[in-house]
Amino acid sequence: MTDSTSTSTDAVLDRARFGADGLLPAVVQEESSKDVLMLGYMDREALRRTLTEGRVTFWSRSRNEYWRKGDTSGHAQYVRGAAFDCDADTLLVTVEQVGAACHTGAHRCFDVDPLDPVTATAPTSTVASAPASGAVEATR
Repeated sequence: MTDSTSTSTDAVLDRARFGADGLLPAVVQEESSKDVLMLGYMDREALRRTLTEGRVTFWSRSRNEYWRKGDTSGHAQYVRGAAFDCDADTLLVTVEQVGAACHTGAHRCFDVDPLDPVTATAPTSTVASAPASGAVEATR
């Protein structure tokens, strides 16, 4: 790793807002399908490894150790992109998924236990284009 890469990685790590437990939720999305595959947690070191090694690394809350998807199963996640949310307290990692993402063998962890919520239709948009001044009007 070059000094500039190290410096930029350190700057990213400093921007991350880890929870009181020292962890950052990481949503993993498949690049090709845009499917949300799973949710894992990263501490500072897991985030550093993910950003610098090209493979997704998590902190296992149950085993209290690092784990890299695919090291034992062969179902690996290769990093294609990463972004913080607006508060830098959640990470989205875009990956090329090889094999199943879920430890159950399902492609997505969210395929395992689907729920049947009541659904609703969004009302027709009432948001007009922003005023010429660029200000955004709040609606209540």
